[in-house]
This record gives sequence, structure tokens and C-alpha cells, in this order.
Amino acid sequence: MTISAQAVRAAQVLRTLALDEDLKWRIPADPMIGPLVRKVASRYVAGESLADALERVTGILADGHRANAEYMGESCRDARRAADETAVFVDMARRLPSGCSVSLDLSHIGLAVDAGLALENATEIATATAAAGREMVISAEGSDRTDAVLAVHEQLCAHFGHVGITVQARLHRTGDDLVRLLERPGRIRLVKGAFLESETVAYPREARELAVAYRRYAEQLVDAAHLCSFATHDWDLINQIDDYLGGAGRSDARWEFETLLGLGPDRLEAMAKNGHPTREYVVFGTEWWLYVCNRIAEDPQRLLQALVDAAS
Repeated sequence: MTISAQAVRAAQVLRTLALDEDLKWRIPADPMIGPLVRKVASRYVAGESLADALERVTGILADGHRANAEYMGESCRDARRAADETAVFVDMARRLPSGCSVSLDLSHIGLAVDAGLALENATEIATATAAAGREMVISAEGSDRTDAVLAVHEQLCAHFGHVGITVQARLHRTGDDLVRLLERPGRIRLVKGAFLESETVAYPREARELAVAYRRYAEQLVDAAHLCSFATHDWDLINQIDDYLGGAGRSDARWEFETLLGLGPDRLEAMAKNGHPTREYVVFGTEWWLYVCNRIAEDPQRLLQALVDAAS
């Protein structure tokens, strides 16, 4: 097995572990393993409270970037807890400073229980974010939930114009989905996609075809003059999109470049220097297991960094 093949296999193992709903509670709570993985998580996660996120968001805005905050969680299977989690997002809508959007997984607020419950809770959050004059963006989930996520988004768009959606360039279906999404209001956030998927539904993360698809969708968004975010840390893609945009932003830009907290600050600075709107994505909360596993799995070098962070 080559080093490259080993890296791919390691990433697959991490993505498999990320989907274990039992581990997401057991690992952080383990008295020996918990402190170590929490050190690793601190590179990518602002903290466990909204106060932690507010501090990071304030710094990002002061640096001249926009921000996007998400309270982490997924696959909530209890209706009462989904309501409690919804209240956190409503509080975020009221307390976050201007220039910061709110993102969420629909399965965090009830989609894993019932689509109607998710719609009810998402409507409450959409109402709060609209009142605060900030964007709300629905995050991507595994391909087995994509139809349900897009259906709730469609129903929200019938009443709100500020609710965005995240699409994964990896999924073979995205070309068809994008045609329909371009007819809806709200920002379209384009990501590569980090979930464990079979090759029948998605390109492998290391496939050349993924970069080709990402650029094609990015150019489609630009040509349509739709509100959009190019959420990637891939320097080649960032530079190609920058070239397509003429190497300069403008005051009425409908696009922005986005990176995740702990990754790509140099990308943001480079694009901001070229005049493009930029945004940094901040996550917080106690359910960081899936998120951190997926961040490490995206790049084999992060496995080494995780070892360094854990041992520090």
C-alpha cells in the first residue's frame, strides 16, 4: 500500500468514526482520551459556549472579514431536545454582531425525528434571523438526507428571502440540484463535501473530477449573478475562481470567499487584498466530534498536526 493509499484509507476510517453517534458522546467525556482530543478540536472549534464564539467573531469582523457562526450538532433524535437547541440558534440571531450569519444542520433541530418538526424549528430561527437582519444558511449533510434538506429549504424560501443552502460539489446530483436552487432566493454556499460517500453518489475527495466540478459550479454561480460563497481552502481553485472574476472584487459583488476557523487565514487575506468579500466560519458547542474528524480527514497532513496538538 502506497503512502497516498494509506492516507486515503486513514481518511475513510476517520469519516466512519465520525458517523458513530455513540462515540460523539463517549470520546469527549472519557477522562483519559477526552482532554487529548479536546486539544485537537481547539484548532478548529471556537469553544463550547456562545460567549466563546462571540469573542472569535468579534475578532474576525475587526480584521475586515464577515463571519458565519454555527452551533454544532446533528442527528438529534429527541423532539424536546431539538426545541431546546432551536432556542440556542434564536439566541445567536439576537446576540451575534452585524456581519455574522447563522448556520445550522437541520438534523440538529429535528430532521432526524420528523421533517415537519425541522421545518417548524427552522421557521422560528428564520424569523429571528430576519428580524436581526442577518443571513441564515442551512449546512450540508450526508447524501441520504439531501432530499429532505432541500425540501425544507424550498418550503422556507416560500416565506423568507434570506435563507441560504450549502451544496456539495462531490455529489453527482449537484448539477441538477443547482438548476433548481438558482431559482430560489438566499445564498448558495459551495463546498467540496467531507462526508463518507460511495463512489456511486460522489466523487472521491482526491479525484481530479471533483476540482473540475467545483470550478464548473462556481462559474455557473458567478454567471447567474446569484448570492454565493466559495467555501474552499484549495489554493488552485481559489486562484482559478479569482481569475474568472477578473482578479478583483467590486462593491456590488454577489460572491464571497469563505474558509473555516483554523484553516486558510492566508487565503482570506489574499482574497481580501484583491478586493473580494471574505468570510470565516466559526463553530462552537460540545458536539464537535463529527466536525473535527471530517476536518482532519480532508487533508492527510492534518493527521500529523493532530498528533502534535494532542501531545502539546
